[in-house]
Amino acid sequence: MAIMFYKVNDENGCFSNFSKHGFELNGKYWSTSEHYFQAMKFAGTEYEEEIRLSATPMEAAKRGRDRNKPLRKDWEQVKDGIMREAVLEKFKTHADIREILISTGDEEIIEKTTDDYYWGCGSDGTGKNMLGKILMEVRAILKTDI
Repeated sequence: MAIMFYKVNDENGCFSNFSKHGFELNGKYWSTSEHYFQAMKFAGTEYEEEIRLSATPMEAAKRGRDRNKPLRKDWEQVKDGIMREAVLEKFKTHADIREILISTGDEEIIEKTTDDYYWGCGSDGTGKNMLGKILMEVRAILKTDI
């Protein structure tokens, strides 16, 4: 049976990019993996720091989705790698959630969201579930590191 997650306060909410599990990456502290992911859309610009310092992951997400800001040209090519980097660092940093992820064994992990067909499964389950796939990849990496 697949393991579903979406909201931070739900079971397996630590799998969400909004979960408050900060980490250090590229010499800076990131409050959540959402902060890092959204900021990397504007790496090397003033917007990167503005998003990094956002008070909440929702605020970081809103700022990162603002299309009035110039999105980096290679975003579509690098976004999966950036998400993988953030998720891996988050779970390497926090032993408690690392254990939760590893304890899922070989179960499929699905981000159960209705409106995201790329990172989640979408309302009809036909989405790519890329965040779930990255979590499963990170789980495999962490299992070999034990």
